Amino acid sequence: MGKKRPINQTISNLTKKQKKHLKEFGEQHPFHDTINEKAEKTQILQLVDSPEPSSEESDVESDVQSEPEQESAYQKLLSTLSTAAQEVEESEEEEEESEGEIEEAEEGETEDDEEGGKSDSGSEEEEEGGHPEAEEQPRQKQQDLEKDHGIEEGEEKDGDKIETGEEFTDREHESLFSLETNFQASVEKEEERTETAAQNRDSDDPFMQHLNTELTEKEVKSISSGTKTRTQAKWSRLGNLVCSSSLERHSLVTVPRDLNLSLAQLHRPLEATWSQVNQASIPSGGLQALSPLQQELLALMGSYRDVYFPESSPVGEGPEVQRLYCLHVLNHVLKANSQVLSHNGQLREQQHGSSVQDEPRDQGLTRPKVLIMVPFRGGALRVVQTIISLLESGDKKLDVSHKKRFKDEFGADQEDKPSNLHRPDDYHALFSGNVDDHFRIGVAILKKSIRLYAPFYSSDIIIASPLGLRTLLGVEGEAKRDFDFLSSIELLVIDQADVFLMQNWEHMLHVMKHLNLQPLDSHGVDFSRVRMWNLNNWAKYYRQTLIFSAAQDPQINNIHTKHCFNYRGQVSVKNLPKAGSICQVLVQLPHVFQQFSADSFADQDARFQFFVDKVLPQYRDAVMSHTMVYVPSYFDYVRLRNFLRKEEINFTSICEYSKKSEVSRARHFFQKGDRQFLLFTERFHFYKRYNIRGIQNLIFYALPTYPHFYSEVCNMLQASSQGEEASWTCTVLYSRYDMQRLAAVVGASRAAQMLQSKKSVHLFVTGGDEVL
Repeated sequence: MGKKRPINQTISNLTKKQKKHLKEFGEQHPFHDTINEKAEKTQILQLVDSPEPSSEESDVESDVQSEPEQESAYQKLLSTLSTAAQEVEESEEEEEESEGEIEEAEEGETEDDEEGGKSDSGSEEEEEGGHPEAEEQPRQKQQDLEKDHGIEEGEEKDGDKIETGEEFTDREHESLFSLETNFQASVEKEEERTETAAQNRDSDDPFMQHLNTELTEKEVKSISSGTKTRTQAKWSRLGNLVCSSSLERHSLVTVPRDLNLSLAQLHRPLEATWSQVNQASIPSGGLQALSPLQQELLALMGSYRDVYFPESSPVGEGPEVQRLYCLHVLNHVLKANSQVLSHNGQLREQQHGSSVQDEPRDQGLTRPKVLIMVPFRGGALRVVQTIISLLESGDKKLDVSHKKRFKDEFGADQEDKPSNLHRPDDYHALFSGNVDDHFRIGVAILKKSIRLYAPFYSSDIIIASPLGLRTLLGVEGEAKRDFDFLSSIELLVIDQADVFLMQNWEHMLHVMKHLNLQPLDSHGVDFSRVRMWNLNNWAKYYRQTLIFSAAQDPQINNIHTKHCFNYRGQVSVKNLPKAGSICQVLVQLPHVFQQFSADSFADQDARFQFFVDKVLPQYRDAVMSHTMVYVPSYFDYVRLRNFLRKEEINFTSICEYSKKSEVSRARHFFQKGDRQFLLFTERFHFYKRYNIRGIQNLIFYALPTYPHFYSEVCNMLQASSQGEEASWTCTVLYSRYDMQRLAAVVGASRAAQMLQSKKSVHLFVTGGDEVL
């Protein structure tokens, strides 16, 4: 038996740091273990350029050097282990030792001294057999969890990365929705059977054809030059189509015949859920899953052409159009993500010994692929709800993160409900819900889960208002601005574009100018997987733009013709109304249309000068009191207001920025005749729809944006009727650039005759059996 060594002597040979570590973890730290003489020498080696050690560190070092080189039994035990095994075990060991284990270690040292070599071998077996077994189970669980999220051994997990900015805020779901670290699920047998069929039809898939087409520099120059070939077609439901394309191969648009979901080549889960989501658009007993309008629109969307549909009214076709573009957007995102995840699996297999091939190019410079612009939060809520409904199959509920927060911020409150006063149906349809126009939200979709409020650079879909994006994009010269997330937008949806005219159209133009620009930062992109046309800064030639509005307008047409460069061309629906909204005027009223000469649609100087010189003098007489001037543009309203103030004309005004008290006073003064003129903006009528009483003379400074506004304003004279019908007048100013608005008011045939006529004044009388 060996000589028994006191425990206190062994502990007294340790430094303060060694004693502290032994008390906390039940063992000495590997850095302070004395394994052999060579290792001891390397520990005390001092480098020339190293900083001067602190006094505390110097004391510790001197204590270590002054300690006798007498090893304890516990140190002898550690010295028998291999260096490699020691490093692995010590680095991964659980730091949850209790103080009771220290007493066991001390008792083990006493027994080792008493029993000699026999005790050494037994303790070695216990050390080697005990610790790895205890650590293997949590280590295996961690490896399984990392494999589920696509993290290989040796990779840095996303949760361990140090955040350098505010780009990613949700670490909990970041790795779950990352395309780079996820792989396509191959466990389900049904997906394995359909995988081969999907690959075989990739050549006929419009999604693959559109993104895999490589343009030549000659074709890009042709598209940039703006020279287009225009053709016309007539479809049964959409009516007249105007097709334009810079490339001859995409100039023709074929008429779809009995288009169904199987021919549309939708992503497999969408085929099962679409019929249930679209029940409101299908008549009872209908066999088709698509309405006639949806069939033709889906054919245009599926061809990846730019589409402008100006007949999407909120009380008519708007809801079914919204469901359809949500289907198209979701189909595009799911196919794109499935392609990336499938290629991730292929690259993973190549790393494990398969033949190495060129990496597939299936991504953009940034992840966001789709931008959906809607005017109000209520519209964004309906879009997200439609997307969730399309992804939920049967009784399986979709995993949606931050769903409660989304409903709280985008849902409707009691204050958001329209007033109980009499309003038209389109007003209730448009303003029912949350009408806040400053918002933006990122949506990530992956593995049957949706992540709301995802950071933009981790999102697949961005839903925002023009104002919400404008505040983030900023302007040149601002220190904090960001627009890189718009660099790889492949699908742009502008819904209710007419409402943006009632907000601030400059915000829309600002967003369009920042689409598909080269990013200023890489944002962690793998350039070996980026498509060549993205690297060549040709993304705008592959972007599909879908524009839906309730009325035609030259400014919306300008977006479609001047800001869309899709190499597959543009298609716009051009249906001129046979009977205009003047037929809905119920009062007996003479309508005098006066034409003036203008150089362009934006020539507001000619309109102002014509009003001041020709129209206003006719109404300055005191006999022509109770005159309301309807002004569509706020800039024209400010110009007229300043002019009337300068001329000291007795007038009052109402605009969208007027306070409620100011509106009440203006209405009261105008009705009583205390004010001769009332300036009235179109945007105020759009948001309020008040009935103005006391109108006897009406002047349309310009034709209204919405055709039904013309009849609504004219019918206000009926509300204030007190037997003065014989003296009512209505004057309308227009130029040849107002063709679309004029046709919507008086009808296409009458508008053509008026513009071709040599006369500049035309008279219509309403209130009888027909318009004269």
